[in-house]
Amino acid sequence: MANAKTNVLAKHDNDVVILAAVRTAMTKGRKGGFKDTRPEELLSGVLRAAYTRARVNPDLIEDIAVGNVLPPGGGASAARMAALHAGIPNTAAVNTVNRQCSSGLSAVNQIANEILAGQIGIGIGAGVESMTFGWGTVSLPDGWSPSVLANQESEDCLIPMGITSENVAAEFGISRETQDKFAAESFQKAAAAQKAGRFKDEIVPLKVKVVDPKTENAIEVVVDADDGIRDGVTAESLSKLKPSFKKDGSTHAGNASQISDGAAAVVLARRSVAKRLGLPIVGKYVAAAVVGVPPRIMGVGPAYAIPKVLEKTGLSKDDVDFYEINEAFASQAVYSINKLGIPYGKVNVNGGAIAFGHPLGCTGARQIATGLNIAKQRSERIFVTSMCIGSGMGMAAVFVSEH
Repeated sequence: MANAKTNVLAKHDNDVVILAAVRTAMTKGRKGGFKDTRPEELLSGVLRAAYTRARVNPDLIEDIAVGNVLPPGGGASAARMAALHAGIPNTAAVNTVNRQCSSGLSAVNQIANEILAGQIGIGIGAGVESMTFGWGTVSLPDGWSPSVLANQESEDCLIPMGITSENVAAEFGISRETQDKFAAESFQKAAAAQKAGRFKDEIVPLKVKVVDPKTENAIEVVVDADDGIRDGVTAESLSKLKPSFKKDGSTHAGNASQISDGAAAVVLARRSVAKRLGLPIVGKYVAAAVVGVPPRIMGVGPAYAIPKVLEKTGLSKDDVDFYEINEAFASQAVYSINKLGIPYGKVNVNGGAIAFGHPLGCTGARQIATGLNIAKQRSERIFVTSMCIGSGMGMAAVFVSEH
């Protein structure tokens, strides 16, 4: 695979390069730092920070794609409003993308493909989710077509995510103890990374208003750290939590991703354009792949998406320096890592969504900001991001850091 690795690391004028990738802090839904901040405000803040860090004149931004799963008012309007508020002129187009948990990565993939096709020279792929404002009954329809539900796999798409986690655990023999150990390690890695300041370079501090629930007074605060990370979590402390979805189940609040609010943005360009304008290049988009899997065990998606994207690039799993695999649930993350045969030490080195949250539309873009930050800190080059996707899919992408 030496040639494939050399090819992936090579630099060409028609490459899709990353000029900046940033994220907000991930905060706890309904009680964290962004509980009173609307998603369009989060998105505006991260868009402005991304193009500013990339030193891009906003007049040159041609298209923006925004991953968003729980869109207010249909989605595109809020994203358009955010872009305009961020100082991006009305000449830049905007759309929203919803492929559930991979929406942020799908948005980046869309912009990358537009650049590869020659449609644009510079664009932004982003993701945002306020699960505070969008999660729960407000996002549910009032019914489904009985004729469509007569198809078993169509009906399986409505299985609650927690039950799909239980299905993966039961079908593949992943014990409660194994899940709790994995979850505890996610918390421990994230707490250590936060203490050491390893998230600071990827997080954009945002000044927002927070309402005190007792006095109902709004105060201005700067949110610059993930507030779901807990220090001192152990497998033993997690073992005391009750199952959330089945009486005899193994999935609970401590080994599943947190309901969170956050946003992330990735500025992309053709290498020749970036060079001509003298813009900073921090990384490169290489390839992405999506796959479908059975809806009832949707969490297995990364185990099938990662081999597909590696096959496209000719890379072996050992050519990849580290992996960012979304921790929707410990059950599916453990299954995917074991199925792929990846060393645990190469996965989510600063913790994952169990520790700091999974704002649905944001995660796919957030992982890129995190990956580039890790690569720079560890002097590594090639990384893969991946996630399972509600209703039974997986997505994965390969990136190169050019720090």
